[in-house]
Amino acid sequence: MFISNGMVYGGKPDGPMRIASVQVLDDMMMILTFTTGERRLFDATSLHGPVYEPLEDPVVFRSACLDHGIVTWQDGEIDCAPEYMYNHSYEYSADEIPLTGCSL
Repeated sequence: MFISNGMVYGGKPDGPMRIASVQVLDDMMMILTFTTGERRLFDATSLHGPVYEPLEDPVVFRSACLDHGIVTWQDGEIDCAPEYMYNHSYEYSADEIPLTGCSL
């Protein structure tokens, strides 16, 4: 199942999974909006390994941006697959969130 333009469809979306916008929150949390229209809450503390250690610095973590639908940090030196972020996130349906962060 996926949502696109406010409509719910059965099956899987065509093409690769991409993120349309990212909003960085406190405590290494993010609200991700996927190109299907689905919004999800992602806890970046699930990212492990030396490559992700710079994200422990709040300034670096807050610098998250999108590059072709993929969340990146440090000018693309650090990234995370949208599929991983989707599978390790939770449905998020708050009606109002501040429109800050980086988007496509």
